[in-house]
Amino acid sequence: MSYEGPPPSRHRSPGWLAHRKLSVVAGAVVVLVVAAGAVYLGNGAAQPEPSNAANALEYPSPSAGQAESPGSAVSAPTTPSVSATPSTAATPSTAAAPKAPTTGWVPIDRAVWKAQADAYQALKIDPAPAGVGDLPEFRADCQYSHRLPDDPIVAPGLPGASHMHSFVGNKAVDASTVAGDLTKFTATSCKPIQDHSAYWVPTLYDNATGKPVETTGFRVYYRSLAKNSTGQMPMPNGLRMISGDAKKKQPTPRGATGQFYCAFYGPGDLDGVARSTNGNWPICGGTATLHFMLQFPDCWDGKHLDSPNHKDHVAYGSGGTCPPGHPVRIPAITFDIQYPAKGTPAGYYLSSDKAGKSASSMHGDAFVMWDVDTMNKRTKNCVLGRRTCDNYGYQK
Repeated sequence: MSYEGPPPSRHRSPGWLAHRKLSVVAGAVVVLVVAAGAVYLGNGAAQPEPSNAANALEYPSPSAGQAESPGSAVSAPTTPSVSATPSTAATPSTAAAPKAPTTGWVPIDRAVWKAQADAYQALKIDPAPAGVGDLPEFRADCQYSHRLPDDPIVAPGLPGASHMHSFVGNKAVDASTVAGDLTKFTATSCKPIQDHSAYWVPTLYDNATGKPVETTGFRVYYRSLAKNSTGQMPMPNGLRMISGDAKKKQPTPRGATGQFYCAFYGPGDLDGVARSTNGNWPICGGTATLHFMLQFPDCWDGKHLDSPNHKDHVAYGSGGTCPPGHPVRIPAITFDIQYPAKGTPAGYYLSSDKAGKSASSMHGDAFVMWDVDTMNKRTKNCVLGRRTCDNYGYQK
């Protein structure tokens, strides 16, 4: 089921709740009520969602231990930019050998990135129709695509080497996917179709039956987290990054950060009317269903499409600015995930933590690839222009 209708409201300050109403599609109620604790960042801390422009919040804190790019790395261009056809791994000399993405510090193709940045800088902001909101964001609404024990970011070229993942977006993704594949094989479960990216999370399983529970709504926001958009640049194509920690094995009792929560119309309990027997999973009341939100960094080093731990080339801004080692402000990706489940006493488990059966190992991967003109236009109009956009442009 695709999300439709106006975007959700935002938190004003930590600890506040903001009701997020989305449409009723095919009889299913899709409404989010989000608390500050519901947004789980890669540094393991709970942070409020981005505010609307009238009630701006600061950036979330940088990840603990976030390292700057090594000084010996390829230097960034003066004006950062991104490309539709980023550099990919070299073709193996042996035809029969499987291809695999380059790993470690992966430098961006500076000429291609500069070409996109120059095109972006030349764009003018389109006049917004009357009534357009002031949430600086655009989005892609995606459906479940396929499930594989693969991870082309963490375990490239090694099919079956990962725990099970549920993929949305680009339908051709497997363990051997490289950036060029995302532009060559463009069938997608996302709207707009100009988003060729791949997004994935660990598969959720019903603990009582062992059966997978796949998403019925997967909205990917690209947004500003600051009170202004000074220096805003588009997302670099080919960027690979991870938010969350697959190795985290901590309980997620009522009120814990990094837990699944209940989404509903009107007042209600985010933590559920009850909990699973092990306390790690909410049981939702009324028409509420399980949701999860995952936020990615909004600052980039301007040099690399990936790093050895898939995090060090990006960072979370703070105080309205990006850290010196990551000076390029990019749209912050946020996963807003809906599951067709209300919760049970038996609870659930993630493929990344079958034994512990907590939600703390929830994490997300993003392999970004957009039509360059579309990415540039959305970033310019919606994020830099600080106007609310949907899948296709200004939300009217």
